[in-house]
Order: sequence, then structure tokens, then C-alpha cells
Amino acid sequence: MRVLAFEDSYDIEKILVEGGVDLSDWELLQYWNTMDYFERIENFQPDLLLLDHYIPPVKGLEVLRCLLELVAADQIQRPRMILGISSSSAANEAMEHAGADGSIGKFQLAKHEVWKN
Repeated sequence: MRVLAFEDSYDIEKILVEGGVDLSDWELLQYWNTMDYFERIENFQPDLLLLDHYIPPVKGLEVLRCLLELVAADQIQRPRMILGISSSSAANEAMEHAGADGSIGKFQLAKHEVWKN
């Protein structure tokens, strides 16, 4: 499985490994900003997309909205799962309301059921 993370403050791989996630069957790529997010998503074609809400220059919520518009226009394939991973529960709720499949606090990410598949 391919995981693409947009997170600007914390190393997602480190959070997952320290949380006990075995990443041997996962290909994880993290970007520390959302520059060229469309091309990055299109080139990597993730199965799982992790979006931080408060990431520059384009907030994760806006990345999600634009991505879903491109999916609706058949310009890009939608990742199987999109998760909001903000530290703010309100930001995660906004991501879910906008169309994310779910959300979780980034420091709880290793506890998400997706890693058990």
C-alpha cells in the first residue's frame, strides 16, 4: 500500500513506528508542504492520503476540496482512503464534512484501524 502524507511539523513515519506500526508492507512518502500537491498526488497515486489541516501554503482542507473536484471531473484517481490528521478535532471534523473518509489526531495515527489491513 502506498501512503502519501502532507504534514509540516512532525515525521509521520516516526509517529507510526513509535506507535508500533509495521511499515514493511507500506510505501510512505511525506511532504512538508503542499506545493504542487496535485502533481505530487497524481505522480505517487496513493492508496491512503493523510492531510494535515494547518499546512502551508495550501491548507489540507483546501487540498481535499480541490482534489475531490478533480476526481469528480475525472482528472485524477481518488485515493482509496483520505484521512484528516490534524491535532485539532474541529479541523478534523471539517475535513470529514468536506469529504474525507475519516480523521484522527496525528499523535493517535498509529492506533487507526487502517494499519491493521
